[in-house]
Amino acid sequence: MPARIEDVAAHAGVSTKTVSRVLNGHTTVRVKLRTRIEASIRTLNYVPNPSARSLAGNRSYLVALLYDNPAAGSSYVMELIVGVLQACKETPYNAVLHPFEATEDLVAKIDGFVAQHRPDALILAPPHANNAKLLQRLDELELRYATISSKSRQSPIDISFDERKAAADIVGHLISLGHRRIGHVAGLKGHGAHAWRLSGYRDALRKAGIAYDESLVIPGDFTFASGMAGAKALLNRRHPPTAIFAANDDMACGVMREGYERGLAVPGDLSVCGFDDTPVALLVSPGLTTVHQPCREMGRMAVESVLQSIREPDLQRHTRAPYEMRLRASTAAPAKKR
Repeated sequence: MPARIEDVAAHAGVSTKTVSRVLNGHTTVRVKLRTRIEASIRTLNYVPNPSARSLAGNRSYLVALLYDNPAAGSSYVMELIVGVLQACKETPYNAVLHPFEATEDLVAKIDGFVAQHRPDALILAPPHANNAKLLQRLDELELRYATISSKSRQSPIDISFDERKAAADIVGHLISLGHRRIGHVAGLKGHGAHAWRLSGYRDALRKAGIAYDESLVIPGDFTFASGMAGAKALLNRRHPPTAIFAANDDMACGVMREGYERGLAVPGDLSVCGFDDTPVALLVSPGLTTVHQPCREMGRMAVESVLQSIREPDLQRHTRAPYEMRLRASTAAPAKKR
């Protein structure tokens, strides 16, 4: 038989009223006691009755992750989803996952979504995390939300990592191998990752005393096809780069494919590195040098923080998760340096 609220109360050694307070996010329950009750909820796999929850605390017990069409950067979105689902599994909350394309009527569409589903909190992935009008509307609705890698840091709760420094590190790795002519296939304009990763690329060049050449930066949109197109533009140059840094792994794979089509060996003729460390980075051959972006961890931290903000309305939190360099076989010294 499914566990009842009375079972949770008995397991935790408290009254059903205290369990109900925890389920409804009351801040009057002591931290140690709340932690014990939440542990009992997980142990007994207790799922509160939706109707009873709504009547008792006017809550839906839903957390919604809203993201753009995942066609561009699907691995990134999937990792966020896994993190959100894992975090919700440890709580009485369920996750709602919904894509919204970044169109002009985005705010109206999300307004309608909120009215229909009445989530207790939202998690906003880029580019929605950077939409000032949307954030203003959520503030008007007094709806709790957390952003992932917001460019403006306007959100009271934002979970990110230092993308600019990470990009500088990966380009610095190419420079340390002896590369001096390094191309960059940039991300989608308006997306925080575009600015931060381009800035990191420029930071690394500046630190090494290498002049920035705007012609070596080609726009992309985080898709495999734009990586191929960007590589084509760079490799068609009279003096092509010896290495290319793509702003995500999907585009880096596109770069590698374009090199293959031209008969170039990676890394023998062209070093390639990406960003994010999505599963594709290990599926290609050679393995892709990249930055491990903690997407799953950021999704988990966003849920934990936004649920805490329901209990603590004045909570302000801007947290940076750690990243790692993943050096693999797609990068090496330029041929003339070996």
